[in-house]
Formats: sequence, structure tokens, C-alpha cells
Amino acid sequence: MNIVGYRLAFISFLISVLAKEYSSMYSSKSFVKNIHSFFNVRKLIIVCSLLPVFVNAKIDNTTIANEDFLQCKVNLVERAESSGFSSYITETVIGNISPIKRVIALDKKQPEFTQTFEQYIKARVTDYHVRVGKNKLKQNKELFDRLEKQYGVPRQYLVSFWGLETVFGKHKGKMSVLNSLATLACDERRSEFFTLELLNLFTLIETEQVSVEQLQGSWAGAMGHMQFMPTAFLKYAIDGDNDGKVDIWKSEIDALTTAANYLNQIGWQSKERWGREVKLPENFAFDKIAFDQYYPLDYFKSLGVKKMNKQSLPIYDIQAELYLPSGHKGPAFLLYPNFNVIMTWNLSKSYALSVGLLANKLAGAKGLEFLQKEQTKEKPYSVAQMKSLQSQLNSLGFETGKPDGIWGPKSRQAIRSFQLKNQLVADGYPNTDVFSTMDAN
Repeated sequence: MNIVGYRLAFISFLISVLAKEYSSMYSSKSFVKNIHSFFNVRKLIIVCSLLPVFVNAKIDNTTIANEDFLQCKVNLVERAESSGFSSYITETVIGNISPIKRVIALDKKQPEFTQTFEQYIKARVTDYHVRVGKNKLKQNKELFDRLEKQYGVPRQYLVSFWGLETVFGKHKGKMSVLNSLATLACDERRSEFFTLELLNLFTLIETEQVSVEQLQGSWAGAMGHMQFMPTAFLKYAIDGDNDGKVDIWKSEIDALTTAANYLNQIGWQSKERWGREVKLPENFAFDKIAFDQYYPLDYFKSLGVKKMNKQSLPIYDIQAELYLPSGHKGPAFLLYPNFNVIMTWNLSKSYALSVGLLANKLAGAKGLEFLQKEQTKEKPYSVAQMKSLQSQLNSLGFETGKPDGIWGPKSRQAIRSFQLKNQLVADGYPNTDVFSTMDAN
């Protein structure tokens, strides 16, 4: 059976379900409640009629990217038509899309890649975030009681995400989500990712889950109080206030409930924390660990790693990863599996650490203790310096991948290998010793 056949068969099945739902309306005392059920099933039929969107997302992955935006729109129309969208999407919605030049500039200047760790944290884990966040916890106590019980996500994390994403709803973004996503889809750097987000946004429009008029958000296409991308909205959106629709822009309850559901579904472990700040011993054996790799917590205990109060790490069966955002002269963290759940939300370790540290402060902890005592002595590097270092490491056989100026896993591993070969502290960080030793080679 072809795709159309499957779609028609599925719609026939759903129509039979709808018929039963409809016939039961008049025998029920709660007529209004069943009306909602009727329209929910109707929406489900429409969603299933668009199943080719998801099928073709895997089959038709021809990039739509093109420097000529008009040609890119032509490519987008073809992609949308092959995915089964209506003429309203292919003619009206796509027809009204226009590029936003500023979006590309913002994409190249994301703060995760242009600020030091200390600068990034100080700008986000502020006294204001803590004060307002604690007020939000008090004001929404009943909601958070319910969300914790139902989804297993502690309230301080939900409020931390809320504060970091939109400063508790103050800055939800005013750019056209359609235009932003289209601009990024037409750019070669991450074309396929944003094309799929755009196609899923078309599904939300086609199924009347959102209206075009609602679609304001960030330059990257994130929407509402918690800045959900269209795919996350499509998969995880919850009508938390039970008014018959999901509104992540105006309803704090819908937004927070959707966030709790999202974190629960992507693997949040309810009885575990995100990680912890730790203290490394003098002359820590960096040669005994690799970065971006998990080890049993007991292994770090055997290497002399302690809590910040110099007490021993807990006896607990959990995997942990050592992360040094500013090298061995800066703060040190052990990251637990929930940290990776946070990174599913935003693939930046600095962002994920901000979520964890702000959540700690909302729960009454001290926050980042290292910065309260001293500043990292290491000078920050520039994107250009990092690109040059990556090229030099590649030429010496320490593979970093294509130079991009980003201190990612491959670069950390390459720098560590270079440091070990040259009897340097193998912290994987591009510090002055690494640059000076490279220049001397």
C-alpha cells in the first residue's frame, strides 16, 4: 500500500472512532465536555492526514538552501507539496514569507560561543533571576505541586528554564517565527534542521493548533514563555489549564505544563540532580580521565575529587562526567545524566550549567562557589584564535574536524592529546600554555 493508501485507511479508522464519539454525545450528561472530545478527534484526523510530512522528512532530505531567497522559496514549496500540505500553506503562507538578514548575523554570534563561561553565568544567574524566581515558586505553588507529582520534575528546574528563556515571560521575542525559520532554512549551515522545524510549524498551522498571527518568537524560531521549537510543541504540548487549546504565549500554565511533560518524556530522572560543583586535588591525574566521557562516581572519588566543602563525594551508584569550562584554573563540575536532558533542550554546556546553578539557588543553595572566592586567571580566547588552533592541531594529526572556532568535544580531545604529548596539564582547554607551545612548534 502506498502513502496515500495508508493515509486513507487511517482516516477511515478514525472516522469510525469519531462516529462512536459523536453518537455518545447525546447519551452523556456532560455535553460540553464531549464537544471538546469531538473537536480533538477532528484535529487528530487532520494531523494524521499530514503523516507524509514525517515520512518525507526522512525520505526527501534534498536541501532547500539557496542564496537566492526566491529560489529557496520555490524549493520550499516543492518540499511542502511532496509532504502533502494544502494550497493554503504552499501558496498563502509560504508566499508571504520573507527573509530577515539580522537572523543570520545573530546565528553567528550566539553568546555560548562569544562569551567566557564567567561572563555567561554572571549575565544569567543574577540576583534578579533568583528573587523573581522565588516569587514565582510561591505564587504558583499549587501548580508546581501538581506538576512535580505528575511529571517528576522538581519545580526549581522549571522556574530556572523559565527565567533563562524569557525572564519569566518578559522577553518572549517579537520576530516572525515563520520568517526566522525560513531564513535559517535557506542558509546552508543548518538548513535541514530548520527546514524540518518549518515543516512541523506548517503542520501546527494546518491543524489549527496555532494561528499565523500568534507566531512571534526568537530569531531562531523558538516560541512562548519557555521558547519551544515547533517540533517540541507538536510532540509535547499540553493544555494545562484545560480550556480546550494550548497557548504557550499567554498561558503560563500551558507553557509550564508542556515544559514538565517535555522534560519527563526526554528522560528526566526524578530522584537525581543535574550534577555538582567539585574541588579537584592538587596535581589531579588528568591523564586518568577523558573528557565528554562518563565514569562511575566512585572512580572520581578514588582520584581525590571532593565536594566544595572538602567532604567526600556521596556513595551513590551514578555515572558522572568531569567538565572544566575554563580549564584547570577555573571551576570544576561533575555532570550527571540529567545534565544531558537539559542539553537536549539547548545543546550548550554553558546554558545547561546556568539552568542547574540557577535551580540550585532557587532551592536555597549557594550557587557557583568558585566565582564567589576568586576569578579564573586564564585569559579568554577569541573565535579566530580557536579556529587557528584547530587548523594547527589538524595539521599535527590531532583531529578537531573542520575548524569552526567552537570549543567542542573533538577540540577538547585534540587539545588534551596535544597537552599530554607536550607534558602540559591535560585539561583539554585552549589556555596560554597551549597557544605558546603550539607557536614554539
